[in-house]
Amino acid sequence: MSVEIITMGCRLNLAESDAMRRLATDAGDLIIVNSCAVTNEAVRQARQAIRRAKRARPEARVIVTGCAAQVAPASFAAMPEVSRVLGNREKLDAASFEETAEPVLVADIMAVRETAPHLANSFSDRSRAFVEVQNGCDHRCTFCIIPYGRGNSRSVPAGAVVDRIKALVDDGFAEVVLTGVDVTSYGPDLPGRPSLGLLVARILKSVPDLPRLRLSSLDSVEIDQRLEEIITGEPRFMPHLHMSFQAGDDMILKRMKRRHNRAQAIATVQRLKAKRPGIAIGADLIAGFPTETDQMAENSLQLIDECDIVMAHIFPFSPREATPAARMPQVPVPIVKERARRLREAAARRKALWLQGLVGTRQRVLIEKDMRGHAENFAPFAELGSRSSGTPSRPVDAESPRRTLPLGPDRIGTVVELLVTGVDGGRLIGEAA
Repeated sequence: MSVEIITMGCRLNLAESDAMRRLATDAGDLIIVNSCAVTNEAVRQARQAIRRAKRARPEARVIVTGCAAQVAPASFAAMPEVSRVLGNREKLDAASFEETAEPVLVADIMAVRETAPHLANSFSDRSRAFVEVQNGCDHRCTFCIIPYGRGNSRSVPAGAVVDRIKALVDDGFAEVVLTGVDVTSYGPDLPGRPSLGLLVARILKSVPDLPRLRLSSLDSVEIDQRLEEIITGEPRFMPHLHMSFQAGDDMILKRMKRRHNRAQAIATVQRLKAKRPGIAIGADLIAGFPTETDQMAENSLQLIDECDIVMAHIFPFSPREATPAARMPQVPVPIVKERARRLREAAARRKALWLQGLVGTRQRVLIEKDMRGHAENFAPFAELGSRSSGTPSRPVDAESPRRTLPLGPDRIGTVVELLVTGVDGGRLIGEAA
């Protein structure tokens, strides 16, 4: 008997899945589906995963949790494959996984005021750890159901975060990612109202042996001055940011109820890259938001180049019940799909140019459990440890023999310096530097 966890959605879910793996160790033959509710497609995929998992292990109990379960527990409880539905609060309680627990355990998430930083821990490959510093969201973007799955914003006291990271570094982790639902809203609910920048500064000062620190998705308008100084000037803060832009048109941003406009998004990126040119920008973009015209869509398309977005997550808009955007005039589905395709193609071109531009550079790469890795700027590397089967797109020196990498599974979680020799399948190829 074993615990299998199927994780969908954000990095916070990934961290919480690892916590659940430990909490449910003695729960018997169990499958946990940690769902996402960000789109209707995510909910559909959760249902597919539940049915597929039960077919593969018919004797196992299936527990469904995560945001989709929190928002619509009855719909999952009605599935014959499902033994229990847990809310986002209950999934971090070991008692919830016992066979004697109630079939539906979902509390009012809006009443939750605490977080569980000691539980949201890491992956088991001992390379990159995810630490929850914030949960929930006080904002109400018109397209988003997540606040109703995660509750109001609440922050983890800095001392608890520092203690957690110290323990992870002592355990051998080379990289920590601070996660949250709206991580840049960190602090107002704590004594003294500390900012995210203050938290990051304290971590770097208090844990000098931490080699690499990252942040999950950011709201660009909430990057304070202290955080900007760290992002652009601290070598241990990785040069990679993922921005929650969502659109590149001012009217659409207003109808989304976002807190920034197009000019602010562009100015933020330009300011950061002027101070730290090698920083890589990722972003979320929604295609086909209600009322979006061709010109509005074009403005979002152009944002990919104007903000040098090299890692884009593209979401075709799908109306979520009970959100204001679901009641707005909808863009026809074929047009939404076409606009999403154009955004993906533009993003792929931008990423390809970026990766090609890294050929010939030296990159410090964290080796991960699949013997692949990511550079400091989060550029992905192909499998490490042996000569790549791919053909370099532009060799550094065609006359010099390729040096294979003396790397094995024992090097997982360590950082190596590689000379980038080419690009293969959207990943960099590297040689021992």
